[in-house]
Amino acid sequence: MDRLQALTVFVAVAEAESFAQGARLSGLSAPSATRAINTLESHLGARLFTRSTRRVRLTEAGRTYLGEVRDILAQLQAADDAASGAANTPVGRLRITCPQEFGRLHVTPLLTDFLDHYPQVEAELMMLDRIVNLVEEGFDIAVRIGHLPDSELTAVRIGQVRRVICGSPDYLDRWGPPRTPGELARHRLVTLAAGVPAREWHLGADASRGVSVASRLTVSSVAAAIDIARRGWGLCRVLSYQVGPDLDAGALQTVLEEHEPAPLPVHLVHVEGRRAAAKVRAFIDFAMPRLRALEVLRSEGDAERGE
Repeated sequence: MDRLQALTVFVAVAEAESFAQGARLSGLSAPSATRAINTLESHLGARLFTRSTRRVRLTEAGRTYLGEVRDILAQLQAADDAASGAANTPVGRLRITCPQEFGRLHVTPLLTDFLDHYPQVEAELMMLDRIVNLVEEGFDIAVRIGHLPDSELTAVRIGQVRRVICGSPDYLDRWGPPRTPGELARHRLVTLAAGVPAREWHLGADASRGVSVASRLTVSSVAAAIDIARRGWGLCRVLSYQVGPDLDAGALQTVLEEHEPAPLPVHLVHVEGRRAAAKVRAFIDFAMPRLRALEVLRSEGDAERGE
């Protein structure tokens, strides 16, 4: 096995944290992948992984090496793309990351249409409810919901979303809609666990008012929280795009709208700016007008301006 292939296998195993999965991603057998890593470690005189029966983990030397190898492989791919015309023609593998529900509702249908339009492009969509480091984790594009920190990433704004509290018409008929944030204390609330269960819902234009949440039910899935609210058990707090179809159909209704925090911006972000590969530029150009046209990403001001 040549050195380049060994480096590719190393990256695949590191990302998958598994020799078997890394081998499959590289189109090799598990023994071949293991031999490639053993040979690479012998060449370097350093251990790249610690092995256990359940998974493999990078050593400190392995983590440092991974960053360098990713840069080398990216530079090589860029050189290949330039030589083959890919700098001007959308070809190759496009890696995208986005929040799970946003991906399910809006990115997957858009992405399949994009692939139909550009048959030389293949795509990988990772739907993750966490902030991904595009450079370190090898992604081309991300959908980001929320205010962006200063960085060298290029950002294209596609809209905004609200943080809404909602319940079913049946629930609101039985319990009555809360008229003030303080009245939430008498309601059944479904909270989301992001590492730890939510203890407060921050309300008001600047999200400065924290309302204590005494929830009897905490779930780790946005879809589950919405389903519970839809079936009339209680109120949930989610992003407006996540319940857009339910609000349109009347299955859910929002409450306390006047106490909502300011909307959160939504961006497409990528790394290379104007020097981005053609596949990245093509996806941004393809996705931007379609996402901006979504009602769930538009404010009343946007509609009035025709944006």
